[in-house]
Amino acid sequence: MIKKLNLFLLSIYGVMVLGQEQIQYLKGIVENESTGFPMESVHILNLNMVEGTTTDKKGNFEIRAHVNDTLYFSYLGYKSLKVAVTQDMLKFENSRFQITQLAYALEEIILRPYQLTGYLDIDVKNVPINSAGRYRIPGLQGAGYEGGDRNPNAIAKTFASIFNPADFLHNLFGKKGVQMQKLKKMRENDELKNLLASKFDREIIIQLLNLNRLDLDEILRNCNYSDTFLKESNDLQILEAVSSCYEEYRVLQL
Repeated sequence: MIKKLNLFLLSIYGVMVLGQEQIQYLKGIVENESTGFPMESVHILNLNMVEGTTTDKKGNFEIRAHVNDTLYFSYLGYKSLKVAVTQDMLKFENSRFQITQLAYALEEIILRPYQLTGYLDIDVKNVPINSAGRYRIPGLQGAGYEGGDRNPNAIAKTFASIFNPADFLHNLFGKKGVQMQKLKKMRENDELKNLLASKFDREIIIQLLNLNRLDLDEILRNCNYSDTFLKESNDLQILEAVSSCYEEYRVLQL
Protein backbone atom coordinates (compact mmCIF):
# COMPACT_ATOMS: atom_id res chain seq x y z
CA MET A 1 0.00 0.00 0.00
CA ILE A 2 2.82 2.37 0.93
CA LYS A 3 4.64 1.55 -2.33
CA LYS A 4 1.51 2.34 -4.34
CA LEU A 5 1.11 5.63 -2.49
CA ASN A 6 4.73 6.55 -3.15
CA LEU A 7 4.35 5.73 -6.85
CA PHE A 8 1.20 7.83 -6.98
CA LEU A 9 2.93 10.80 -5.34
CA LEU A 10 5.93 10.45 -7.64
CA SER A 11 3.67 10.42 -10.71
CA ILE A 12 1.93 13.61 -9.54
CA TYR A 13 5.30 15.24 -8.88
CA GLY A 14 6.48 14.21 -12.35
CA VAL A 15 3.43 15.75 -13.98
CA MET A 16 3.94 18.97 -12.00
CA VAL A 17 7.62 19.16 -12.97
CA LEU A 18 6.79 18.45 -16.60
CA GLY A 19 4.16 21.21 -16.58
CA GLN A 20 6.68 23.64 -15.09
CA GLU A 21 9.29 22.72 -17.70
CA GLN A 22 6.82 23.41 -20.49
CA ILE A 23 6.33 27.01 -19.34
CA GLN A 24 9.01 28.90 -21.22
CA TYR A 25 9.64 32.56 -21.85
CA LEU A 26 11.16 34.11 -24.93
CA LYS A 27 13.32 37.19 -24.35
CA GLY A 28 14.24 39.44 -27.23
CA ILE A 29 14.92 42.92 -28.59
CA VAL A 30 13.03 44.76 -31.33
CA GLU A 31 15.00 47.11 -33.55
CA ASN A 32 14.41 49.51 -36.40
CA GLU A 33 15.68 47.72 -39.50
CA SER A 34 17.02 50.93 -41.08
CA THR A 35 18.80 52.44 -38.08
CA GLY A 36 19.41 49.45 -35.84
CA PHE A 37 18.08 51.45 -32.88
CA PRO A 38 15.89 49.68 -30.30
CA MET A 39 12.16 50.48 -30.49
CA GLU A 40 9.93 51.20 -27.53
CA SER A 41 6.23 50.27 -27.20
CA VAL A 42 6.20 47.71 -30.01
CA HIS A 43 3.33 45.27 -29.48
CA ILE A 44 4.18 41.57 -29.47
CA LEU A 45 1.39 38.97 -29.44
CA ASN A 46 1.57 35.21 -29.17
CA LEU A 47 -1.20 34.27 -31.60
CA ASN A 48 -1.40 30.70 -30.29
CA MET A 49 -1.59 31.49 -26.57
CA VAL A 50 -3.47 34.80 -27.01
CA GLU A 51 -1.03 36.68 -24.82
CA GLY A 52 0.71 39.97 -25.45
CA THR A 53 3.35 42.38 -24.20
CA THR A 54 5.21 45.54 -25.28
CA THR A 55 8.86 46.50 -25.53
CA ASP A 56 10.50 48.78 -22.96
CA LYS A 57 12.66 51.84 -23.62
CA LYS A 58 15.57 49.64 -24.66
CA GLY A 59 13.45 47.53 -27.01
CA ASN A 60 13.46 44.53 -24.66
CA PHE A 61 10.48 42.23 -24.18
CA GLU A 62 9.62 38.92 -22.57
CA ILE A 63 6.67 36.72 -23.52
CA ARG A 64 5.50 33.20 -22.73
CA ALA A 65 5.87 30.91 -25.74
CA HIS A 66 6.38 27.37 -26.96
CA VAL A 67 8.22 26.03 -29.98
CA ASN A 68 6.25 26.63 -33.21
CA ASP A 69 4.09 29.37 -31.66
CA THR A 70 3.65 32.41 -33.87
CA LEU A 71 4.65 35.86 -32.62
CA TYR A 72 3.10 38.92 -34.22
CA PHE A 73 4.95 42.26 -34.01
CA SER A 74 3.05 45.48 -34.75
CA TYR A 75 3.78 49.20 -34.49
CA LEU A 76 2.05 52.17 -36.06
CA GLY A 77 3.76 53.19 -39.29
CA TYR A 78 5.75 49.96 -39.55
CA LYS A 79 5.20 46.76 -41.48
CA SER A 80 3.86 43.99 -39.24
CA LEU A 81 6.07 40.95 -38.68
CA LYS A 82 5.14 37.31 -38.02
CA VAL A 83 7.79 34.95 -36.67
CA ALA A 84 7.62 31.25 -35.77
CA VAL A 85 9.23 30.48 -32.39
CA THR A 86 12.22 28.12 -32.56
CA GLN A 87 14.04 26.17 -29.86
CA ASP A 88 17.08 28.44 -30.25
CA MET A 89 14.97 31.52 -29.54
CA LEU A 90 13.83 30.00 -26.26
CA LYS A 91 17.28 28.69 -25.35
CA PHE A 92 19.29 31.83 -26.05
CA GLU A 93 18.18 35.21 -24.67
CA ASN A 94 18.06 38.50 -26.53
CA SER A 95 17.03 37.29 -29.96
CA ARG A 96 16.84 40.31 -32.24
CA PHE A 97 13.81 41.13 -34.38
CA GLN A 98 13.75 43.98 -36.89
CA ILE A 99 10.69 45.73 -38.31
CA THR A 100 10.58 47.96 -41.35
CA GLN A 101 9.06 51.42 -41.59
CA LEU A 102 6.32 51.84 -44.17
CA ALA A 103 6.77 54.39 -46.95
CA TYR A 104 3.70 56.54 -47.31
CA ALA A 105 2.95 58.22 -50.61
CA LEU A 106 0.42 61.03 -50.48
CA GLU A 107 -1.88 60.92 -53.45
CA GLU A 108 -3.32 64.00 -55.06
CA ILE A 109 -6.81 64.79 -53.79
CA ILE A 110 -9.23 66.63 -56.00
CA LEU A 111 -12.09 68.36 -54.24
CA ARG A 112 -15.32 68.48 -56.20
CA PRO A 113 -17.85 70.68 -54.40
CA TYR A 114 -21.48 70.45 -55.40
CA GLN A 115 -22.33 72.86 -58.18
CA LEU A 116 -25.84 73.86 -57.14
CA THR A 117 -27.94 75.49 -59.83
CA GLY A 118 -31.14 76.09 -57.91
CA TYR A 119 -33.04 73.63 -60.07
CA LEU A 120 -34.05 70.54 -58.09
CA ASP A 121 -34.13 68.18 -61.06
CA ILE A 122 -30.51 69.03 -61.87
CA ASP A 123 -29.11 69.31 -58.34
CA VAL A 124 -30.41 65.91 -57.15
CA LYS A 125 -28.35 64.22 -59.85
CA ASN A 126 -25.15 65.52 -58.19
CA VAL A 127 -25.93 63.89 -54.84
CA PRO A 128 -23.97 60.64 -54.30
CA ILE A 129 -26.13 57.55 -53.92
CA ASN A 130 -25.58 55.17 -51.03
CA SER A 131 -24.95 51.76 -52.58
CA ALA A 132 -25.84 49.84 -49.42
CA GLY A 133 -29.42 48.62 -49.37
CA ARG A 134 -31.05 48.81 -45.94
CA TYR A 135 -34.40 47.20 -45.20
CA ARG A 136 -36.75 47.80 -42.29
CA ILE A 137 -39.30 45.14 -41.39
CA PRO A 138 -42.30 46.15 -39.23
CA GLY A 139 -42.53 44.26 -35.96
CA LEU A 140 -38.81 43.46 -35.73
CA GLN A 141 -36.45 45.36 -33.47
CA GLY A 142 -33.64 47.44 -34.86
CA ALA A 143 -33.37 50.31 -37.29
CA GLY A 144 -32.91 48.06 -40.30
CA TYR A 145 -30.96 45.33 -41.97
CA GLU A 146 -28.24 45.94 -44.54
CA GLY A 147 -28.04 43.66 -47.53
CA GLY A 148 -24.65 45.04 -48.53
CA ASP A 149 -25.57 46.41 -51.96
CA ARG A 150 -28.52 46.90 -54.30
CA ASN A 151 -28.14 43.78 -56.42
CA PRO A 152 -31.18 41.48 -56.74
CA ASN A 153 -29.75 38.99 -54.22
CA ALA A 154 -29.27 41.58 -51.47
CA ILE A 155 -32.77 41.52 -50.04
CA ALA A 156 -32.90 37.72 -50.30
CA LYS A 157 -29.70 37.58 -48.29
CA THR A 158 -31.23 39.86 -45.67
CA PHE A 159 -34.38 37.78 -45.24
CA ALA A 160 -32.29 34.60 -45.10
CA SER A 161 -30.29 35.96 -42.19
CA ILE A 162 -33.49 36.79 -40.30
CA PHE A 163 -35.67 33.77 -40.91
CA ASN A 164 -32.90 31.14 -41.00
CA PRO A 165 -30.50 32.39 -38.31
CA ALA A 166 -29.14 28.97 -37.40
CA ASP A 167 -28.13 28.14 -40.98
CA PHE A 168 -26.88 31.66 -41.55
CA LEU A 169 -24.63 31.78 -38.48
CA HIS A 170 -23.44 28.24 -39.10
CA ASN A 171 -22.09 29.36 -42.46
CA LEU A 172 -20.19 32.14 -40.67
CA PHE A 173 -18.87 30.33 -37.62
CA GLY A 174 -19.30 26.62 -38.27
CA LYS A 175 -15.85 26.20 -39.81
CA LYS A 176 -14.11 28.66 -37.48
CA GLY A 177 -14.69 26.97 -34.12
CA VAL A 178 -11.02 26.89 -33.10
CA GLN A 179 -10.51 30.55 -33.94
CA MET A 180 -13.67 31.63 -32.18
CA GLN A 181 -12.58 29.86 -28.99
CA LYS A 182 -9.90 32.53 -28.69
CA LEU A 183 -12.56 35.20 -28.19
CA LYS A 184 -12.95 34.38 -24.51
CA LYS A 185 -9.20 34.56 -23.89
CA MET A 186 -9.00 37.86 -25.74
CA ARG A 187 -11.79 39.37 -23.66
CA GLU A 188 -10.16 38.23 -20.39
CA ASN A 189 -6.75 39.70 -21.22
CA ASP A 190 -6.72 43.29 -19.92
CA GLU A 191 -3.47 44.20 -21.64
CA LEU A 192 -4.78 42.96 -24.97
CA LYS A 193 -8.07 44.81 -24.45
CA ASN A 194 -6.23 48.07 -23.75
CA LEU A 195 -4.21 47.54 -26.90
CA LEU A 196 -7.31 46.90 -29.03
CA ALA A 197 -9.03 50.00 -27.62
CA SER A 198 -6.30 52.17 -29.13
CA LYS A 199 -6.26 50.59 -32.58
CA PHE A 200 -8.50 50.90 -35.62
CA ASP A 201 -6.70 48.83 -38.27
CA ARG A 202 -8.27 45.41 -37.40
CA GLU A 203 -4.90 43.73 -37.97
CA ILE A 204 -4.64 42.12 -34.53
CA ILE A 205 -8.19 40.74 -34.65
CA ILE A 206 -7.64 39.40 -38.15
CA GLN A 207 -4.42 37.66 -37.11
CA LEU A 208 -5.75 36.24 -33.84
CA LEU A 209 -8.98 34.92 -35.36
CA ASN A 210 -7.34 33.87 -38.63
CA LEU A 211 -9.83 35.84 -40.70
CA ASN A 212 -9.38 38.16 -43.61
CA ARG A 213 -10.79 41.67 -43.67
CA LEU A 214 -13.67 40.73 -45.97
CA ASP A 215 -14.75 37.87 -43.67
CA LEU A 216 -14.69 40.17 -40.66
CA ASP A 217 -16.80 42.82 -42.37
CA GLU A 218 -19.19 40.18 -43.67
CA ILE A 219 -19.74 38.74 -40.19
CA LEU A 220 -20.54 42.14 -38.69
CA ARG A 221 -22.77 43.33 -41.53
CA ASN A 222 -24.85 40.17 -41.41
CA CYS A 223 -25.17 40.46 -37.64
CA ASN A 224 -26.95 43.77 -38.24
CA TYR A 225 -24.02 46.16 -37.63
CA SER A 226 -24.00 49.20 -39.88
CA ASP A 227 -21.21 50.32 -42.19
CA THR A 228 -20.80 53.37 -39.97
CA PHE A 229 -20.04 51.10 -37.01
CA LEU A 230 -17.50 49.17 -39.09
CA LYS A 231 -15.69 52.36 -40.10
CA GLU A 232 -15.71 54.28 -36.81
CA SER A 233 -15.38 51.64 -34.06
CA ASN A 234 -12.07 50.76 -32.46
CA ASP A 235 -10.78 47.20 -32.51
CA LEU A 236 -12.05 46.45 -29.00
CA GLN A 237 -15.61 47.40 -30.03
CA ILE A 238 -15.25 45.20 -33.12
CA LEU A 239 -14.08 42.34 -30.91
CA GLU A 240 -17.11 42.72 -28.62
CA ALA A 241 -19.41 42.82 -31.65
CA VAL A 242 -17.98 39.59 -33.09
CA SER A 243 -18.18 37.96 -29.67
CA SER A 244 -21.82 38.99 -29.26
CA CYS A 245 -22.65 37.57 -32.67
CA TYR A 246 -20.87 34.31 -31.84
CA GLU A 247 -22.79 34.01 -28.55
CA GLU A 248 -26.05 34.24 -30.51
CA TYR A 249 -24.81 31.41 -32.72
CA ARG A 250 -23.96 29.24 -29.70
CA VAL A 251 -27.42 29.79 -28.20
CA LEU A 252 -29.07 28.75 -31.45
CA GLN A 253 -26.94 25.61 -31.54
CA LEU A 254 -28.23 24.40 -28.15
